[in-house]
Amino acid sequence: MRRTVHPLPHLLRRTATVALALSAVLGTTALGPQRPAAAAEDPTTLVNPFIGTRNEGNTFPGAAVPFGMVQLSPDTGHGTGYDYDETHIRGFSTVHLSGVGCRLGGDLPVLPTTGDVTETDNARYAAAFRHEDETARPGYYRVRLGSYGGITAELSATAHTGRQRYTFPATDRANVLFNAGQSLHRTVSTSIEVLDDRTVRATITGRGFCRDTRPYTVHTLTRFDRPFASWGTWSGDRTTSGSRSSRAAGGRNGAWVRFDTARDRTVEATTAISYVDAAGAERNLKAEAAGFDATAAAAHSAWQRRLGDVRVTGGAPELRRTFYSSLYRAFLSPNTGSDVDGRYTGWDGRVHRAKGFTYYQNWSLWDTYRTQAQLLALLAPREARDMALSVLRIDAEGGWLPKWGYATVETNIMTGDPVTPYLTNAFHHGLLAGHEEEAYRALRKNADGVPPGGSPYAGREGNARYVKDGFVPYEPGRPPAKPGDSDLQQGGSATLEYALADGMLAKMARALGHRADADRYAARSRNYRRLFDPATGFFRPRDAAGAFSGHADPARSPGFHEGTAWQYQWLVPQDMPGLVRLLGGPAATEKRLDSFFALDRLLADPARTAREVWVNGPYDYYNADKYNPQNEPDLIAPYAYLSAGRPWKTTDVVHAALTLFTDAPSGMTGNDDLGTMSAWMVLSAIGVYPVQPGADVWGLSTPVFDRVELRLDRRWYPRGRFTVSAPGTSRTDRYVTAVRLDGRAHDRAYLTTAQLRRSDRLEITVGARPSGWGTGAGAAPPAIG
Repeated sequence: MRRTVHPLPHLLRRTATVALALSAVLGTTALGPQRPAAAAEDPTTLVNPFIGTRNEGNTFPGAAVPFGMVQLSPDTGHGTGYDYDETHIRGFSTVHLSGVGCRLGGDLPVLPTTGDVTETDNARYAAAFRHEDETARPGYYRVRLGSYGGITAELSATAHTGRQRYTFPATDRANVLFNAGQSLHRTVSTSIEVLDDRTVRATITGRGFCRDTRPYTVHTLTRFDRPFASWGTWSGDRTTSGSRSSRAAGGRNGAWVRFDTARDRTVEATTAISYVDAAGAERNLKAEAAGFDATAAAAHSAWQRRLGDVRVTGGAPELRRTFYSSLYRAFLSPNTGSDVDGRYTGWDGRVHRAKGFTYYQNWSLWDTYRTQAQLLALLAPREARDMALSVLRIDAEGGWLPKWGYATVETNIMTGDPVTPYLTNAFHHGLLAGHEEEAYRALRKNADGVPPGGSPYAGREGNARYVKDGFVPYEPGRPPAKPGDSDLQQGGSATLEYALADGMLAKMARALGHRADADRYAARSRNYRRLFDPATGFFRPRDAAGAFSGHADPARSPGFHEGTAWQYQWLVPQDMPGLVRLLGGPAATEKRLDSFFALDRLLADPARTAREVWVNGPYDYYNADKYNPQNEPDLIAPYAYLSAGRPWKTTDVVHAALTLFTDAPSGMTGNDDLGTMSAWMVLSAIGVYPVQPGADVWGLSTPVFDRVELRLDRRWYPRGRFTVSAPGTSRTDRYVTAVRLDGRAHDRAYLTTAQLRRSDRLEITVGARPSGWGTGAGAAPPAIG
């Protein structure tokens, strides 16, 4: 196996010169005249797993395979796992989600130590480390710990297991600590057992994620390649040598095993997990057990195949590294939820078996329906189909469709109706073949009703008033009916999200022949107009009496979840022509967009404007009248220029936003949110972006590479490939002057999914000045009717 790792000293030097990195990614160096450079033969060498580990990107650098159940990675004390600015590792735990904004996972942190075991708090026994002694690549992580005499830890993974290799100093007291009681989430109960002289079993029940949730349980089994010399357990502050088991109702609880490494300094172990039972963990371990080097080689091959489906030509090395690192993160989730025998725990708390598909879990739908769902439908349709079927199983077994699900439970985090565009997107990509009516029934129930009081699901909490009067009332003092977020506390954005979902469901209904439903949902998709206040020219929430509510200043208006009325005004992808008319026509819309993006300043200095005018902080969502590229409601906003008849300005804004993505640890914009931001980067860099999430329309802008070749699954894309070329694209020559699709002139500023399926090449001619391309009648993305 070719084992290339990132040169960390060079990475640190790049981190210290962020300003230079920004200009290099999309400035003159990146896109100026240069000899086209092909991507490396092995795309895994272009991935930097440390991107996003600083400045609340909340990614993780550890080992995983695409969509794997296990993500074995170091925890440094940060709420979601790893923070690049920390100096100590508390343990290597089995479960992490890339880019989430709240505590989640971190189950069973394991740490190698030496000497007597006297501390039971992993903040106190944590091991020091330096980034100079740390390397990572897809499927592999390595660090030399500065504490305990210098221990080297290596990590790799399979779908259901995490593989560890520890190289200790010569000692008769080499320990591996298993901390069942200190996860990233709040533990409810834990148990740990030393089963024999090679095996440790643990069961962890935890809860939490932004709000309190129902508990979930994960079972682990760890088997070593050599027998223990001794062992012990702890509960609270008390340690007991020779003890084989310990249980606790929350609080610190764990075990340690000891080896004599005087002669043989290397210890290997495999940890398998299951969300079903201990027997499931054991089956997973037996099915995927292999030596460390074989596991790392298999993980490398899996990533090499996955990333190799995209090949780029052109662009500076920094840009290619940033691109492939984003592509890597987009393939980390959703995650396998079923064991090797197909069993999984459903949202009804019962054990089921997936037949003919892999069951997936972890659904950050409010985020992923906008970008990542479309990218996976394009590049991983087999897995995306199973993911969509998994969401349908949640409805069939739990009684309702999800909103934000973790492991086996609904968290009800975020608002609106994200599951509808997620599933309608799957429908338009042909991923629901044979299940179309099943999906439609579930979506219709969700769109027209509210989950019963005894259900843990919140669903469309504001639906009763929305269906009756066309808006979700803004009731900030009303407590959530169920744990999680409340649509009624975010009535403005919830109304816009419901209307978006109705538009996407209308299109699916019409395609399936449900004409009356299609007309009804299409009418409801125009409910966004009920929030338009002619006095301010912006959307405003309405209170329970129907009056406009909150501050009249659109930058300060409440009722919009993680955003402002300035930012949410563009979230009408189902009817952009209608929105343009509402705002006063193309010229007035263009003027408002120019102000929103600070376009004059952006054209003079794109990278500085993006970083200093647009971005205020990873969690600073409010009191702003400018674009926030760090959060999901704004992701579609640059493409609003297509509907204003100014497609070249979409390119101006998108290319400026892309400068926020770099190959340094701070090179993420906002939380990655299970691949959402990374997928935005990938799609925008390619120049083909889903401007109607949940439908089948892709907006076009100028790519940042001379050529992008996509290798596609012939079951869904008969041509088996799609190539986007833009020879000579650069910082100066970035404007589309002509487009040809399979050799024929294409004057529209969008493609449909059907065109993507039956075509194999999109050729874009670029120049130094805007042209009339994409500005004619019918060139802008159409409304859904």
